[in-house]
Amino acid sequence: MQQVLFEIRSNRRIARDIYELRLAGDTSAVTAPGQFVDLRIPGFYLRRPISVCDWGEGTLRLIYKVQGKGTAALRGCPVGTKLDVLTGLGNGYDLSKCGPRPLLLGGGVGVPPLYGLAKRLVGQGSKPLAVLGFNTASEAILLEDFAALGVPVTVCTADGSLGLRGLVTDGMDRAGDYSHVCACGPEPMLRAVYERCATGGQFSLEERMGCGFGACMGCSCQTRNGPKRLCREGPVLDKEELPW
Repeated sequence: MQQVLFEIRSNRRIARDIYELRLAGDTSAVTAPGQFVDLRIPGFYLRRPISVCDWGEGTLRLIYKVQGKGTAALRGCPVGTKLDVLTGLGNGYDLSKCGPRPLLLGGGVGVPPLYGLAKRLVGQGSKPLAVLGFNTASEAILLEDFAALGVPVTVCTADGSLGLRGLVTDGMDRAGDYSHVCACGPEPMLRAVYERCATGGQFSLEERMGCGFGACMGCSCQTRNGPKRLCREGPVLDKEELPW
C-alpha cells in the first residue's frame, strides 16, 4: 500500500451516472487487475474505494458511478485537482489460474476491473471471452475498449435494449467451453454465476469499507476458511472459498 497524491487529468461522463476518472501519479503499488484504490474526496472524512480499471506507468484509470454525496462531489472535481489516494489495496485476479480461454463475467460497475484483466490476459497470450451485463443500453460501458483488445463480448441487458435480453448467466450459458471464470458484480449475480460455473473461478466481492487496509474489520465476510477482510484477503476470492 502507498499513499500518493494524484492529479486529475480528466473526469468525464461515459454513460448514465457513470464517469471515467484519469489520474496522474505513482502507480508502482498497483500490481494486479482487480485491486482497488481508496480516494479522499475533498470535504469528506471517509475515503471512497474504487476498483482499478487500468493502469500504466504514472497513469491510473478509474470508472465510478454517482450514487451518493461523495461520488457526486467527485464528479464535480475539475482537471488539476489533487487527490490523496491509497493505492495497491487488496489482492487481484491470479492470471496463472485462468488457463487459455477464461470467461470474464461482469455486471454494471463490476465491468471495469475485468477490462484491466482482459488486457493482461491478452498480453500473455490467453484468449478471454467476456459476458457483460447492464440494466439498460444507456448504462453500457467499455464495449469499444474490449473490442479493441480483440476480446469477443456478449452484452446482456435486463430490458433487452442492447444485445441479449436477460442476465449475465444467460450469456454465460451461450459462451461455449471455457477454462476458468473471473467474475465481478453485485452479489446476486455472483451467486448465480457460482451455481452455474463448470470450472474453477475467481470472484470479486463487495462490502462496505471503513479504512480500506484491514484495521477496522468492517468489510469482513464469512468464507469456508473462516472470516476474511475483503480489503486485505480480498476482494478477489477463489470459488472454493465461498460458502454458497
